[in-house]
Amino acid sequence: MNTLAHAGPAPWVLLFPLVWAAVIVTVVTVLRRTVWRGRRGPFGRPGHDDGRPPYDEQSPIALLGHRFAAGEIDEDEYWRRLTVLEEQFGRVTRPKGGAA
Repeated sequence: MNTLAHAGPAPWVLLFPLVWAAVIVTVVTVLRRTVWRGRRGPFGRPGHDDGRPPYDEQSPIALLGHRFAAGEIDEDEYWRRLTVLEEQFGRVTRPKGGAA
C-alpha cells in the first residue's frame, strides 16, 4: 500500500513565490536605476554620481565657486550666496563644510 501518495504539496511549491519576488525586485531595481532617476541609464553619467547635472562654466554657481577659489570672497559669504542660489535653482543645500 502506498501511503505517501497525495500527502500534500512538495516543498518545491515555495519556489514559485520566490521566483515572483525575484522578478518584482529586479523590475523595481531597474526602474530605480533608469526611469525614476531622470533616465540616466543603468550606469549613470561618468563623473556625476549624485544625479545632478553638471554646472555650466558661466552659471552663477560656477562663478561663485571661481570667486571663492580666487579669494575674492570668504567662506561665510560663499555659503550664504550658495544657499540662496541653490534654493533659487531648486537644489538641496549641503551642510556648511560638509562633503558633497
